[in-house]
Amino acid sequence: MRVPARSVGTALRDDIVSGVHPPGSRLTEELLARRYGVSRVPVREALRTLESEGFVVIRRHAGAWVAELGVQEAADLLEMRTLLEPLSAARAARRRTEAHLKVLRGLVRLGQERARRGEGEDLRALDGWFHETLAQASGSPGLIALLTQLRYKIAWMYTVDRPDRSVDSWAEHGAIVDAVARGDAERARALGARHAERVAGAHRLRRPVLPGRRTPPAARVSAP
Repeated sequence: MRVPARSVGTALRDDIVSGVHPPGSRLTEELLARRYGVSRVPVREALRTLESEGFVVIRRHAGAWVAELGVQEAADLLEMRTLLEPLSAARAARRRTEAHLKVLRGLVRLGQERARRGEGEDLRALDGWFHETLAQASGSPGLIALLTQLRYKIAWMYTVDRPDRSVDSWAEHGAIVDAVARGDAERARALGARHAERVAGAHRLRRPVLPGRRTPPAARVSAP
């Protein structure tokens, strides 16, 4: 497939999250350049960016590998989200615009309708859109960036059980939006915390993980 050079990082991240490149697998610049229809320069830049985000490990003289998170690192992702999402909701209550509210209310309406119908695939996409919009409404670029990275990493590491609770989940989304609309930051924070903690309990690791991050074979190659 051919993608714009500036989008190589996004395409590669998506491929890592979806399992095209499994944890611990080698990432070769030449093969990636061929896959995305670009030169090796944007591939190299994408690898460096994804290394800074924790998706890739690069070793001098040995190349790049998809990172492997340990048990504690994986657990930390959920804990960080339970801390940051309530903060995002509280800031959204203070900084949201009418445009944000319009989108959030529309998403809640759609989510509640589709939850009643049991349309799971659509609900996953809507849930991601809801939380992304709520983060945008916080008006905090740093917080938005952190939550975006967490969303990708959690999707990479975890699957979500209990689809039968989707009606409850969208009711909670609706309550958060009501608090945000009223400008009630403390209420939005409390509801966001309750929702994040409940959802965290429904996450299950997609694959076995090691007690700690495994050092790629490349890391054991000494420089000449």
